[in-house]
Formats: sequence, C-alpha cells, structure tokens
Amino acid sequence: MKARISLISGTVLFLLFFWACERVPVYVGELDITPDSTGTIVDTNTVVINDPCDPDSVYFSNQVLPILQSNCAMSGCHDVASHKEGVVTTSYSKIIQTINVRPGNPGNSELVKVITTSREIMPPPPNSRLSQEQIDIITKWVAQGAQDNSCDNGCDTTNVTFSGTIAPIMNIYCVGCHGGGNPQGNISLTNYAEVKTYAANGKLMGSIQHEAGYVPMPYPAGANQLPSCYIDQISIWIQSGIPNN
Repeated sequence: MKARISLISGTVLFLLFFWACERVPVYVGELDITPDSTGTIVDTNTVVINDPCDPDSVYFSNQVLPILQSNCAMSGCHDVASHKEGVVTTSYSKIIQTINVRPGNPGNSELVKVITTSREIMPPPPNSRLSQEQIDIITKWVAQGAQDNSCDNGCDTTNVTFSGTIAPIMNIYCVGCHGGGNPQGNISLTNYAEVKTYAANGKLMGSIQHEAGYVPMPYPAGANQLPSCYIDQISIWIQSGIPNN
C-alpha cells in the first residue's frame, strides 16, 4: 500500500512539474478567471472567446465595415458630412438606411452592383477598384443575410509576421485610402517597403493610436481606432525590427 501511495504521489509531482515548465503562449485579451457552473476555477491561461469566428461566414464588423470605411467613407464621397447621393457607409445602420441591400439576394442589391459593374463603378477613378477578394467578401455577406454580426478569435501575439498579420490589416483598413493612383496625403501602404517607411519614422503607430500631432487613422475623422489586438500586433512587429517576413 505504501509503495502504491508513493507511486501516485510521484506521478502527481511529475505532472505538476511538467505543467509548471510548459511554455504558455502570450495572448492579449481578457483571461477567463471566473468559476464555471460547478464553482470550479477554469484555466487562467485560456483567452475568453465569446463568439468564435466561423471560417465559412463573413462578419460585418470584422470584414465588411473596414472595407467600406476605407474605400467609400471619405471626404467628398460617402462619409456623414459629404453623403454623396445620400449614401453613408460609416456604420451598419447608415448602410442599411441609405443604400439598397437585399439580404440573401446580392444580385439585386445596389451595394453589390456598384462595386462590380463598369457603369458608375465605385470607388470611382482615380481611386482603385475594390480587389476581387473584397468584392467576394461583401457579396458573400449579402448572400448570407447582410447581418450586423461580429466574431472573436482571440489575439495571438506569438507569431506576428508582415505577410500573415500586418499586410492583411493594411489591406482591410488602410489601402482603400492609401493605395491606388491617388493615395490620400500622398501616403501609400500597399507593400512592405511603403509600410516600412511609416513604421520606421513613427507615423504609423502615432496615427493608429490617435496620438497628438498625428492624423488619426482609420479615416474618417471620428472613426474608432483599430481593434486593440491589431494595434498590439503592429507594435510588436515594429519592436521586433520591422522584418519582411
């Protein structure tokens, strides 16, 4: 009996030692430290993900709104002040109220027509047209019901790269204004070399953190900052030496 107890105790000690030495990934986000329904404290290294992202779904807040804000909601076009042709693309309610969107029927939705047809294409020249990927996102969102939805996959900051992390953020939130033949403020952010320039001189972080003395981004003025996760990821990438990885 004593030998059996000794064996069990040794096994427990080994498991505790292994758990203590295991490398825990670094995440940015709220940690779940509340008891579950049985009163047991859950794993404090687990990021709370209230609405996990479904790879087969398109989410308005995460994907659609940033595209429309950066490509359409600009001065002289479809921000609140300009509201060209009465259309405003700064929020879900404004989009639904001011432009024809037929949930489940992208073929009859004016929002899809103006970004896909050659007649009065939007955004208008000299601005760049939306990429096929962006068009597909908006079209699929309408086909799936044009919901005011969002999702959360947590914020993993252990593997931040330019190609996998930074470039997608730039493409969704920034390239609409800062790309094409006539970029806003003559600032283009379409590739590594261009992003590196503004990351190195401090303007990128100054703008996305809305610091005094910098033009706050994303545009239009008054828009929310980037999600805190993205700001953290950009900061980590810059602090690691702005690698082209």
